[in-house]
This record gives sequence, structure tokens and C-alpha cells, in this order.
Amino acid sequence: RALYTSLRPAHVTMSDASHGASSDLARAAASLRASRVPAFRVMEVMKAAHDRERAGGRVLHMEVGQPSVGPPPSVLEKAKASLDACARGETTLGYTVADGTDELRARVATHYRERYDVSVDPESVMITTGSSAAFVLAFIAAFDAGDRVAIAAPGYPCYRNILEALGVCVVPVPVDASTNFQPTPSLLEEADALDPTKPIKGVIVASPSNPTGTVLSRDELFALHDWCAGKGKTSPGKAWFVSDEIYHQIEYGDERAATALEAPNAFEEDVALVINSFSKYHCLTGWRVGWCIVPSGLKQPMTALQQNLFINAPHISQIAAAASFDDDVAKILDAHVERYKQNRAVLLEGLPRAGFEKLSSAGGAYYIYADVSHLTKDSVLLCKRILETAGVAIVPGSDFDRERGSRFVRFSFCGSLETARGAVEALVATRDKWDVETESLE
Repeated sequence: RALYTSLRPAHVTMSDASHGASSDLARAAASLRASRVPAFRVMEVMKAAHDRERAGGRVLHMEVGQPSVGPPPSVLEKAKASLDACARGETTLGYTVADGTDELRARVATHYRERYDVSVDPESVMITTGSSAAFVLAFIAAFDAGDRVAIAAPGYPCYRNILEALGVCVVPVPVDASTNFQPTPSLLEEADALDPTKPIKGVIVASPSNPTGTVLSRDELFALHDWCAGKGKTSPGKAWFVSDEIYHQIEYGDERAATALEAPNAFEEDVALVINSFSKYHCLTGWRVGWCIVPSGLKQPMTALQQNLFINAPHISQIAAAASFDDDVAKILDAHVERYKQNRAVLLEGLPRAGFEKLSSAGGAYYIYADVSHLTKDSVLLCKRILETAGVAIVPGSDFDRERGSRFVRFSFCGSLETARGAVEALVATRDKWDVETESLE
């Protein structure tokens, strides 16, 4: 009644007041947290590309970080078999325990033993609704509002957006080609010193990374882990080391990407929180299933959060994910990586001919980050012109770096070899139409 009284004008009746209150409440604004989360420009480029195709125009898609093929046939067969069993009443495909099915958690643990020679207890494995849910759970469990967390810039925008929505203070660590677009302990020291009263509580690292595709060497990764464990860290205390490894197994160098769990003191220090996904290498993007190797200090709170926020990852997706570890599946998935490698070679050779001369090393994942400061002052407008004139969809760097992103664009090369070749040809052939700022920048 007090609410109604405070909202209604003096001349309305009580029945009118009820309606008026509902109208006012319906106009209530979103929270400040939600209002501050920026739109994901990748999705805006996707829509523009879709509109062009709907109007009959050709689009060569290099905007989205999603494999152009679905799961291998045997994975789909396992999922179909579970649906058929459900239709026969043999299973409900209902809730699983919060941490995931025993089968999938055991398969993940086996994967670490076979690929990395690391012993992982299945009890430390949490199956999540994609890596996105793993980040949400990890960030809530590890950080309080006001804590300072360091991330590389450029970097995956959702790290920053999730953290800021939770009230965490994000500390961008500007990186560039001189450090292979990856943070270093000295850069973390500089970031930590910006506020001596509040030591950095966490560091988020991705190797291979999005948007640059760069890969940390074993020594580089372990040095960052050790900094979080307190070695060479000037400020007191340890920091959580969140290692985003969702592009593991999509690598092009002689040395495979290392997991943070391979650090010599990883299990003793217990600061590493490893996140991975079945979306990229395993081609299960829309199935929304990932995993997290949880340090002992976060296990109980993350399980409780999972129970309350997500309950469990989709049951049928967990069945498909377990099947994606089969040996026959790996051969198919590795063939996809070989195709990505060919696409990468086409772009690294061809993009300079189109004017994109400063490219990231792209040692893993399926991204190339290009410096276009000699071509434009606004990469959003450049991407728009390229789509309109060349029919090539790429994304501006502003998603990945709020301060310097206007000088960069990202190419995603997880499509077909024909798409990669066609994109280079189109960019070269139409350069006089989209490259219209160069003279004014000289």
C-alpha cells in the first residue's frame, strides 16, 4: 500500500492506482550493471552480413569464431542414440549431478594424462554450460566486488564485460607485437603498481588467444603462473591464475600449447583455474558444454554456485562431449585443423597484398589480428566499407581493445579454403573502393 501511495497521483482512485503502479514499474530501467555492458560488435557484423545475403549479395564470412562444420558423425550418432533411448522410456535425459556425469569427467581427466602427462583427479573437473558459464562461476567464486583483475588488451571482450557486471575492477594490460600480444610478468608488475593499496587478485590469460591467435611458450606461461603464485611479485599475497585454454589442439607450430597444470609447482601452489570448451576443436559450439579444472580452494563454492545458477550442463550435450574424445573422432577433428592451417597460410601470404601488412603471428586458434592504423582512424567504418564493397565480413578491434581497437581488425579463418582464397582476391580487387582514407593519414 505504501508503494501504491507513493506512486499514484492524489486525484486517482485506488483501482486506478494499481494500474498506474504497474505502468510505472513496467517502465523501470535496467540495472546500472547491465546498462554498462557494451554490445558485442561481432554480432552486429553478423547481422549486417546476414542482411546483405538476404538482399542477394555475396558474403565471405570471416567474422565469427565458429567452425564451419558440425560435430563428427559418430558424435551425432551417440547423441541420437540417447534421444532414441529417451523416446523408448529407457532414460529421461534429466538432471545430472551439478559437476557433470561421471563418464565425461573421467574422459576429461584421461585427456590431461594422455595429451599433457598431467594427473587430474576427476573430482576436480566441473562440466559447465560452455566455457562462458565456467567464467561466470569462476569469477564469482574467486573475486569480490572491487577486486582488481588483470587482463590483456586486446583480449576476449567477455572477460571484461562479465567482470565489470560483477563489480570487479578490470586492469587492462596493453600488449602489442613486441610481446607477441601476450602479457609478461614485468607488465603485470607495472599494472599491479598502479594501485599499491590493492594488489591484483587475479590474472586471465588465453593461449592460444582471441583475437590475435598468439601462443605462449611453456616458459612464458609458467612465468605468468609463478608470478600469480607470488614469485617475483612485489605486492603481498597470491593471485588466481585463470588460464583460458579453449583453443588448445588448434595449433600450427612445432611446440604444442602448454596447460597451466604443467607448471612444475601447479598443484602445490593451487592457484591455477583452467577453463576449456568443446566448442572450438570439438566443433560443438551450439551444444553449450565446456569444463573447468577447479583448484581445491574454489571447489565447494563453485559447485554451490553451479547448483544455484545452472544446475548442470545439458545432459545430451555431455553425452556428445564424451563421444568427442573417441580416437576415430580425433582424426576428423585434426583434419579440420589442417584446413585451418591452410587457410592461415593463404591469409598470411595474401593479406599483405591487400594492404594488411602488420599481422599477428597467429600460432594457434583461427584468428589473425591486423594493424590497420595506416588505412583508417576507425576500424568500425573500415569493416563496414569492406563488407559493402568487397563482400568480406571481418570485425573491428574495438570489441577486443576499448582504447586502441579502432586501429585493428580481426580475421577469422575457420571456414573453407575457398572462402580464405576468395576473401584475399576480393580485398585485392576492390581495394580502391574500401581503402579511401590512406592518403589523408599520410
